[in-house]
Amino acid sequence: MLNIVEQRLFNQHISRQIFQKPSQVIHWLGAVQAQDYAAAKWAVAQRTKGVSDSTVDQAFDKGEFLRTHVMRPTWHFVAPEDIRWLLALTAPRVHAANAYQYRRLELDKSFFKRRNAALTKALQGGKQLTRAELASVLQQAGVNTSDLLRLTYLILSAELDGVICSGARRGKQFTYALLDERVPAAKTLSREEALAELTRRYFTSHGPATEEDFTWWSGLIRADVRSGIEMVKGRLEHDVMKDRTYWFADSMTTAKANRQAIYLLPNFDEYIVGYTDRSAIFDSFHVNKLDVRSNPLFQYTIVINGQVAGTWKRTFKKDSVIIELNPFARFTKSEKQTVIAAAEKYGKFLEMPVAFSRK
Repeated sequence: MLNIVEQRLFNQHISRQIFQKPSQVIHWLGAVQAQDYAAAKWAVAQRTKGVSDSTVDQAFDKGEFLRTHVMRPTWHFVAPEDIRWLLALTAPRVHAANAYQYRRLELDKSFFKRRNAALTKALQGGKQLTRAELASVLQQAGVNTSDLLRLTYLILSAELDGVICSGARRGKQFTYALLDERVPAAKTLSREEALAELTRRYFTSHGPATEEDFTWWSGLIRADVRSGIEMVKGRLEHDVMKDRTYWFADSMTTAKANRQAIYLLPNFDEYIVGYTDRSAIFDSFHVNKLDVRSNPLFQYTIVINGQVAGTWKRTFKKDSVIIELNPFARFTKSEKQTVIAAAEKYGKFLEMPVAFSRK
């Protein structure tokens, strides 16, 4: 019988780590939600062999992977070789979702044309500028950026249009660069090829998953999702459980359960955000044990046997990180030892000693 949670942990490379580089993880998953940069780095690191926080930072600064708006109206890590076809496929849907704000903020094609010209002139030649510096550039070009929300949509839509993408960080500040300079030209895909590739990659890396899950994750309309599945179903298998059809790779290796494994996942981890139906991993009986948002998506979660079994918090001190564990039920003796090991793994990633909060 198909074990959904064990296979997802395995296919997402949480219960196994074979990749050596962050970029390989991101390419495998298709995209990694990354509005919380620090959390997304930990999500990628848990799926990679022995990388540290600084290692992931270095890879990002070198442009080995990018952070941009794509698929849904939020940031994602994407592989450079994927960014253009992903934008071509999914940006129209994000623009459609943003259309009300564009109208409300009086942003139309003429503004976007003026914006594109100003940003291209300011960034060409390999320059990388911060958000505040881009605001100044646009203001000087006659594009009003005094409204922070307006500025947000001006920059977001420039990312969606493939004009700009992430540059290297400057200290703790993010910068933007011209996409055409940051990313070498890559093979282009037709819309049908892009749809087939994203569909195959999602169900291979996130499967077993449903049509509804992929619709949510990709931001595509249901008709496109069904077309994508039809195009690649020869490379997928499916199983029906509780009247739901779950799709997964035809070459999927059967996961071997590790009942002792405990994972400390960050907020917006693909294990949670990758599916619209989270009933397989979270019992709604525990919703009152979450924060006021009552959604496991926003939490740093403790995962035991594939289930969200609690939440955790981290507080940074000068020379250490303090971990606070909030399980839904008291840990067994073996679970306590394993969760301590998981916390130590997080400390190793940060290259900082770990201490535990006393409640």
